[in-house]
Amino acid sequence: MDTLNVLIIGFISIVVVKNLVFTKFLGICPYLGVSGRIDMAFGMGLAVTFVVTLSGTLTWMIDNWVLMKLGLEVTRYVCFILVIAGAVQLVEMYLRKFFPSLYESFGIFLPLITTNCAILGLCLFLNLWAIDSLLEAVVVSFGAGIGFTMAICIMAGIRENLNMADVPKCLKGAPITLITAGILAMAFMGFAGMIR
Repeated sequence: MDTLNVLIIGFISIVVVKNLVFTKFLGICPYLGVSGRIDMAFGMGLAVTFVVTLSGTLTWMIDNWVLMKLGLEVTRYVCFILVIAGAVQLVEMYLRKFFPSLYESFGIFLPLITTNCAILGLCLFLNLWAIDSLLEAVVVSFGAGIGFTMAICIMAGIRENLNMADVPKCLKGAPITLITAGILAMAFMGFAGMIR
């Protein structure tokens, strides 16, 4: 299979079939916490996309070009977390300078991107999935961010509509949100097996 086909299949796979939110249940904290409004969800999705693309690319390079060559695989977690924290700081500074209202609306969830397990999970999965080229690592990392953005925007759209729906009192708030998240995860499980 030529390189372009591998990249396209890898991108579609990580966005839809192996979506980190729907299949691995990673990144649930911002997925549920910031998905109340579509504008906030889209902003968070873009921030996570930038961080996961930068972090996935840099950690793949550090892992393959430095740690594995020197036999320092045991330091992966520390190195990966430092790279992720640096990328989040870049996003935080950019948002504070150019989009102060969005920065304020994110509140605690913006610095929590550092501990977003979807980002660290992807950095670790790049090695587990035997991604063997830098271009594949970039495409898969970007696809993971797009998949997270898609998931959080779908949830935000549903939650905005649920605010106008006649939901029983006992299910308002967190219960209906968790039920919706479960139904979305089951719906996306239908894509399993399409791409290996």
